[in-house]
Amino acid sequence: MKKITLQINQKEYEAHEGETIMDVTKKNNIHIPHLCHWSLLEPFGQCGMCVVEVDGNLGPVTACNAPVWDGMNVVTESDNIAELRRSSLKLILGNHPNDCLTCEKTGNCKLQNYAYQFGVHAEWSQQTIRKFPEYPNNGVIEWDKDKCIMCTRCSRTCAELQGSYAIGFKAHGFTAIGTPSKTNISKEGDCELCGQCIDACPVGALQELAVKGKGRPWQFEKTRTTCTYCGTGCNYYLNVKDKKVVSISPCFDAPVNDKGSLCVKGRFGYEHIHHKDRLTTPLIRRNGKLEEASWEEAISLVAEKFTEIKKKYGPDSLGFLSSSRCTNEENYVFQKLGRMLGTNNVDNCARVCHSASVSGLAACYGSGAATNSFDQIRDAELLFVIGANPYEAHPIVGLKIKDALKKGVKLVVGDPRKTQLAEKADVWLNLIPGTNIALLNGIIHVILKEGLEAKDFIKKRTEGFDALKKGVKKYTPEYVSGITGVAKDRIIEAARMYASTDKAMIIYSLGMTEHTTGTYNVMSLANLATVTGHLGRSSVGINPTRGQNNVQGACDMGALPNKFVGYQNVGDEKAQKKFEKAWKTKLDDKIGLTCTEMDVAMNKGKLKGYYIFGEDPAMTNANVNFVKSGLKKLEFLVVQDILPTETSDFADVILPGSSHAEKDGTFTNGERRIQLIRKAIEPLAGKADWETICAVAKALGIKNMDYSSPSEIWDELASHAPMFAGVTHERCNPDGIQWPCPSKDHPGTKIMYEEKFNRPNGKAKFNFKEHIASAEVPDDKYPLILSTGRRRQHYNNGSMTTRSSSIMDQWPEESLELSPFDARILSIKDSEKVLASSRRGKMEVKVHITDRVQPGITFLAFHNRDALTNLLTNDALDPVCKIPEYKSCAIKIEKLNGHK
Repeated sequence: MKKITLQINQKEYEAHEGETIMDVTKKNNIHIPHLCHWSLLEPFGQCGMCVVEVDGNLGPVTACNAPVWDGMNVVTESDNIAELRRSSLKLILGNHPNDCLTCEKTGNCKLQNYAYQFGVHAEWSQQTIRKFPEYPNNGVIEWDKDKCIMCTRCSRTCAELQGSYAIGFKAHGFTAIGTPSKTNISKEGDCELCGQCIDACPVGALQELAVKGKGRPWQFEKTRTTCTYCGTGCNYYLNVKDKKVVSISPCFDAPVNDKGSLCVKGRFGYEHIHHKDRLTTPLIRRNGKLEEASWEEAISLVAEKFTEIKKKYGPDSLGFLSSSRCTNEENYVFQKLGRMLGTNNVDNCARVCHSASVSGLAACYGSGAATNSFDQIRDAELLFVIGANPYEAHPIVGLKIKDALKKGVKLVVGDPRKTQLAEKADVWLNLIPGTNIALLNGIIHVILKEGLEAKDFIKKRTEGFDALKKGVKKYTPEYVSGITGVAKDRIIEAARMYASTDKAMIIYSLGMTEHTTGTYNVMSLANLATVTGHLGRSSVGINPTRGQNNVQGACDMGALPNKFVGYQNVGDEKAQKKFEKAWKTKLDDKIGLTCTEMDVAMNKGKLKGYYIFGEDPAMTNANVNFVKSGLKKLEFLVVQDILPTETSDFADVILPGSSHAEKDGTFTNGERRIQLIRKAIEPLAGKADWETICAVAKALGIKNMDYSSPSEIWDELASHAPMFAGVTHERCNPDGIQWPCPSKDHPGTKIMYEEKFNRPNGKAKFNFKEHIASAEVPDDKYPLILSTGRRRQHYNNGSMTTRSSSIMDQWPEESLELSPFDARILSIKDSEKVLASSRRGKMEVKVHITDRVQPGITFLAFHNRDALTNLLTNDALDPVCKIPEYKSCAIKIEKLNGHK
């Protein structure tokens, strides 16, 4: 944009055409009062507080929406301007309750501050104040309309930033009233409970109910940290008073959630930190009952039993399941503990979510992580979202998609369910669960048939193309339609759109990976990105959205049975010697058991001792009846966690963990960004998780696991892993660094594979795979397909979110989604409780009849202990990465009559 100059208060400034007066003053630290303006929103010009004088104008103008021009002369402060602002304040205060003494916003209220600044006194609020009818609150956000100043920031925030349109306004001026789009900002309305309307409100009209009476804004100690829920990696502030986290507030300059946006979990899911169920003292099982014990007793018993088991059965009778919820540093010391005891039986929950991404992408490109960055979503020209539901599972990624849609991005969605995102798609590929490979082969078939492939890219930067070309030949749209259930015209249209768009980005998740063909699904998706050359540039690539906050980092840290930190192979002689020298011990060179293989080993009596750190396989692994039967057969089970879980019910020793608010360290998000988490309160149990792990190591006689801080742990691991060599805690402050970062002067990597791939010859490899049916398909006995997933309100096993009253008020129980067609066939009514069963188990659950699921397909989330979805799921494994098939199993639904 063209540069111009203007004068503000008799001083010259540079600006750009298209900027407003407010834009220019803000960046030059000149404050202009404002109430309706918010820099994240489009200018509005209603409150009258931002008036300024401009030479040549007959009257004052509003700075928030007045564009600048070359030679403009602006005055922001004068007696006349001050009087105009006072008049605006008097009008507002004349219709505003004068209850500042008890208002939660006191000390952080723009209206209060401006009244003080301009000397507008309380008598102006003694007029008859508007009284509006009361709407019921939604249990989370209080909406006091009597305090509303009609700035409309809440409704504009809801529309412009969140895209939800849950709040509107009727009428104008002082007769205006905030109204919901349906009933209220309620469960029945469109509200997603992001909480951003609270931040937008300049007064006390919108407040978080749970924070009322907890303290004034100036009494809170604010600590910036990284969210503990999904793998998006949002930043926020923990607000602490009297050594307790009392609320969460947004961080508006974070790299991922750059508009301060948070989802319902990130904003309101903090009550678990101080919940009455928190484990704050070690527990030892005595005479069949868990009883309180000292740290010394518990750790000594763990060391004694593990030493005994190792001596009696050998090191491979021990297993270690690390935590994707905990820090990189904690995952590193945990996997180190297992390997120092002589076993590679080390894994983390990526095994049951994105292990197929690691194996599939690594086979194609040499690395198993996202190729691009979240901020590039907004500038994409086409988004292909397959096997992912970011509006629910990764809401801030979903917001970036909404932003892209506003800019006109084309959208292709591959999903068996008609999700909110699928409803917005230009093309919805409504495939039958388990038919991903056929669908992708069909799309590639069309691309090659019509000559839309990236010929130059294929020639220079790939290998294996001829085998792909030959393999997809039979996958005509007609043939693929018969397998997938997707209309052939949709397949053709999706292929043309994706191949002919310059900036086309793939986003995928567990709908691709959680299959017995998960690795091959990801390979097929990588074939599509590679054949079109949509790699190595901004706003393209293939990008998995990660489920847990540090599932990427847990893998990076070597919490895997076949990899040391930095993805160095345990069987590689050079890597093994390096770690033996560094750790001063002999290491095993054979690949260990995955966590799904450890389930089998438990049941066979081969795994005798198990240390489960921050995971809950008795709830989250497939076929939990099998998992529980194995846990019962263990000689000794250690569980380290912050809250009781299905798994901790089987523990011989429970070591209390520390929440993310109670420790320092780093998380790595789904775009490979290593970010700091910062301690806001002391550990409730007295130890951070890394301290507990190191104390266990010391009790076991391991001498080189004595650390003074997480940063010391990081420095050690970075010295052993070239991809992290340039990363330090100091460099991660404030916005993190995306790996690989091989040196201290390296800026990190926003885009992978710009010049070459991480394979020996630097080329990407095509890996053609044939369609393979799911391990279990419907039949006469079990005629329906069950697919599983997530809800926006909850997280993983629900141990944290189900202990948040704000969240439980919104989603207290799980329900099975059933199509209207199937409901009629089965004579089942909405909200009726039914018996759902598979070949592995059965459960009672309420039914929700919805056209979001297609006939023959049902859907359940897995967050609620009262509805153990994984009683039903299939533990058949992908042969490459050993991931279970959560996304497709056969079930039947029966009315409860006769089953009680």
